[in-house]
Amino acid sequence: MLQGLKGSVPGSAKDPPWDTGAGGETGEQAWIDVIQKMDQVYTDLVQSQTQLEMQNARLEEAQAFIGSVLSAMTDVLIVSDLQGRIQQVNRALEMLTGLAANKLVGRPLNELFHSSTFDPVVKFLEKVRLKEHLADCEITLASADGQGAPLAVNCTPRHDHKGRLVGFVIVGRPVGELRRAYRELDDAHQRLTRTQAQLVVSEKMAALGRLVAGVAHELNNPISFVFGNMHALKRYGTAIKRYLDACDRLIRAPEPELQRLRRELKIDHVLADITPLVEGTLEGAERVSDIVQDLRRFSSNQEEPTELFDLSRLVRTAADWVVKAERVKPTIEFDLAEPFEIASRRGAIHQILVNLVQNAVDVLAGRSDARIRISGETDGRLVAIAVADNGTGIKPEHFDKIFEPFFTTKPIGRGTGLGLYISYGMALKLGGNLTAANNADGGATFILTVPVNDSL
Repeated sequence: MLQGLKGSVPGSAKDPPWDTGAGGETGEQAWIDVIQKMDQVYTDLVQSQTQLEMQNARLEEAQAFIGSVLSAMTDVLIVSDLQGRIQQVNRALEMLTGLAANKLVGRPLNELFHSSTFDPVVKFLEKVRLKEHLADCEITLASADGQGAPLAVNCTPRHDHKGRLVGFVIVGRPVGELRRAYRELDDAHQRLTRTQAQLVVSEKMAALGRLVAGVAHELNNPISFVFGNMHALKRYGTAIKRYLDACDRLIRAPEPELQRLRRELKIDHVLADITPLVEGTLEGAERVSDIVQDLRRFSSNQEEPTELFDLSRLVRTAADWVVKAERVKPTIEFDLAEPFEIASRRGAIHQILVNLVQNAVDVLAGRSDARIRISGETDGRLVAIAVADNGTGIKPEHFDKIFEPFFTTKPIGRGTGLGLYISYGMALKLGGNLTAANNADGGATFILTVPVNDSL
C-alpha cells in the first residue's frame, strides 16, 4: 500500500502531505506513527469503557445495597427537598400509608400528616436552616386505616456534595411500638424488683434456718430461769400461807410456838430470798423478750423505725447467735466500748453483723486456730465495726465480685452468694458503707460503717 501511495502523481491534490518525493522514507514513517497513535487511542478507549462498566456495576451494587437497607428498616424514612416535596421514601412508610413509592415521590410533605398536626415543612425547615436537629417530635401520620399513626420523629438537614443545604431527612418510629417497648421494659423491671425482694426474704429465711439451734439454746436458758423461779415462788407461797393460817389459829397461843413454826418453815429465809427470785424472773423474762424482738426484726420485711440501742450488746448478741449454732466454735475477741449507744435501725445492723460473722465462721471451718476479732471505733459522726478473721483472705481477682449477687466461693449447696450482696445494700440504705480488705498477717476484714445518729 505504501508503494502505491509513493507512486502517485506529484503535485496532485491526492498526494499525501508527507510524501516529499525524496525516497519516500519520511512519508512512510509518518504513516506508521499515525497508525500507532490510533492504536493507542483505541486502547485508551477500551480501558475507559472497561472502567466505566466497572464503576457502573459498583454503582448498581451500591444502589441495590441502599435499597435493601431502606426496605429492611422498620423505622419510617422520608427524604424531602427545601420546597417540602417528597424525594424518597422506604418500605415502612409505604406499609403505613398504603401507597407505593411512585405514588408518594413528588407529593407535598404536608399531605402525609393529619391537619391537626403542625406544619412539618415550616417546623423542619426552621430547624435545619438553624443547623439544629429536631429530636423525638411527635406527629400523626395519615395511615391506611384512616385512624392515623403517631410517630416519634427526628429531622436532620441534608447537603449535596458541595455542602449546600438541599433538603432534610425525617426518620420516625411508631409511638405505639415505643410505648409497648416501654411497657415491656417496665414489666421486666417490676419482675426484677419482685425477684430481688424474694431473694432477700429467701436469704433471711436461710439465715434463720442456720441459726435455729442457737436461738433455741438462747431461749432455753432464760425460760428455765423463769420456770425454776416460779416453782420456788409457788412453794414459798404455800409456806407463807401455812404460816399465816397458823397465826390465825394460834393467835392466842404462846409466842414460842410461833417462833418454832417460823424456824420450821424458814420464813426468814423465804422473805430474804423472795426479792432476788422475783428480780431474776424479771431479768429472764426481759432476755426472752429481747431475743424474740431481735428475731422478729430479723425476719420482718417491713421498714423498721430508728431507735436508740446499745451497739456493743447488739454485736455480742449477733456473734452469739452464729457461734452457738456451730459444732466447733471459733474464738471470738471483742474490742468494743461498753455501753455504746447509737440511733439507727437495729434489725438491719443486726442482720448485717450476723451475715459478716457467719461468713467469717464459714471461712474458718476446719481450722483448729480459728479466731474472729470484732472491734469498733467512732469519730463522733460515724461508727465503724470491723469483723476480722485469720483465714485465707480474699483472692485479688475476687475483690470486684464479692458484693455481687450469687457470687460465692463456697461449695454448691453451702452458699447462695446473697449474704454479702444483701448486707452491702442494707449498709447503703442506712447511709453507711460495707468494705473489705485483706489483713497484713493473713485473713480478711469486713468493715461496716454507719451513722451514729440516723435521723431518717
